[in-house]
Amino acid sequence: MAALGRTDLDVFRICLGGNVFGWTADEPQSHAILDAYTGAGGNFIDTANSYLVEHGRSETIIGRWIAARGNREEIILATKVGGGHGAVRNLRADTIEREAHASLERLQTDRIDLYYAHFDDKETALEESLRAFDALVKAGTVRHIGASNYTAERLAAALDFQRTHGLAEFTVLQPHYNLVERDFERMLLPVAEAWGLAVLPYFALAKGFLTGKYRPGGEAVESERAEAARAYLDSGAAAVLEALDEVAAAHATAVAAVALAWLLAQPRGVAPIASARTTEQLEQILSAARLKLTPAEVDRLSATTQAA
Repeated sequence: MAALGRTDLDVFRICLGGNVFGWTADEPQSHAILDAYTGAGGNFIDTANSYLVEHGRSETIIGRWIAARGNREEIILATKVGGGHGAVRNLRADTIEREAHASLERLQTDRIDLYYAHFDDKETALEESLRAFDALVKAGTVRHIGASNYTAERLAAALDFQRTHGLAEFTVLQPHYNLVERDFERMLLPVAEAWGLAVLPYFALAKGFLTGKYRPGGEAVESERAEAARAYLDSGAAAVLEALDEVAAAHATAVAAVALAWLLAQPRGVAPIASARTTEQLEQILSAARLKLTPAEVDRLSATTQAA
């Protein structure tokens, strides 16, 4: 377990992503994955109101599982607002309040432990959005708030406004960040450092590429993300796989675990978010929570790519 930044939450070092629930994993499969995750000591589940094929489907699946297991007090539950399509893809005050309560109903709970602004909404004044999040915290509906998909400038402006006006502050940042996509280090990491934000990367396995199943000249793997994952090979990322293979062999572990452990070794990294559609995939990623890379191994992996 690790402290989640400046919050009072202690979380498992791998956060289970719920984006596949109701998409590539049906409800029974999703519940099996959730059971295996908590059975291995996991307590941190990430979802969103907009996941994925149907609005709120992932939350509904998770809510039914929590109700059936009666384990709400053992789970740190994160969800989001501001994604999706149409009328809900904004951070207006009425949307934030309405969607928060809809998420509570789907998740079958009375509070959200960590509530994210899923995407920045430049059409809505920051003050309106931030005061709406603050109202949810003051009401006890939400315990802590986080941000995702903000530019460094907008994130810093939001944090400054919250601090200046005594509002509940973003304490967690969920950026797009992994070993082959490192813009975060140049753009957002300085803000996270300055404001003491816990960092929970999404796309931590680069749409499956960092699991090692997409390789030069390898047999075609068909999946919902296969085309996007194979695109990394066209951008010269094959050297990353070679380094991952070396480190994985040295620890007798999975390539995916090494990729996640690299993120855990980066500044402010607390719990990268990774999803699994089978319990076999889950087993590979869970081992990252126990894997300690040497400084030389971290450097070896880092040298294969660079921040843009």
